Amino acid sequence: MIATVIHTFRQWLACARKGPQPRFMLVGLGNPGRAYQQTRHNIGFQVLDRLSHDHGITLNCQRFHSCSGFGVIAGQAVMLTAPQAFMNRSGPPILRLLSYYGISSKDVLIIHDDIDLVFGRIKIKEKGGHGGHNGLKSVMDALGSGEFARLRIGIGRPARGSDVIDHVLGPFSSKEIDMLDAVLTRASDAAVTVLCHGAKVGMNRFHRKNMNSPETSDGGKNGRSIK
Repeated sequence: MIATVIHTFRQWLACARKGPQPRFMLVGLGNPGRAYQQTRHNIGFQVLDRLSHDHGITLNCQRFHSCSGFGVIAGQAVMLTAPQAFMNRSGPPILRLLSYYGISSKDVLIIHDDIDLVFGRIKIKEKGGHGGHNGLKSVMDALGSGEFARLRIGIGRPARGSDVIDHVLGPFSSKEIDMLDAVLTRASDAAVTVLCHGAKVGMNRFHRKNMNSPETSDGGKNGRSIK
């Protein structure tokens, strides 16, 4: 009984906002559990972890089947969130968090893998459909629209004759691992740019042929909303 009370109190402390009300939510999509940690499908979680590390935001709030953290990135009060339902059930936890914290879906950036982009390629969209991505489909079903920004991280298609599911849920190749740190850095910079300057500016800066160029965000000196 005492242990339960202590655990509940610690969770309350973790979820208590330390600072201003979050205006924006950055969401990484993936599957929970150690077995999925290093898979291509979880690159959204990995980008979120990079943002968490780079900006000192601890993901220790367990609420509504999500792991979240609160902080400030480039002067913007944000919430980082990794839904802990499986990928195809990501939507309901996000909806509950948006409702609870009073955040508009237009102030959300969903970070996810994309099989139709070569590995490491980054593309930003202001809104749209789900393109067959089960995580995005769940989010759209829960929110009732596709009116939210997305940061798509390419994981490439499998070799001809190979199974798509095995590729998506499989680990990175040795070549991909060598590139992964640069990809995560660039994706983190892209997320900060979208957060501070909007999706259109993000598109102009990051839709380049050189998918892993060292270009970074400006730290949000002219911060504004995702929308």
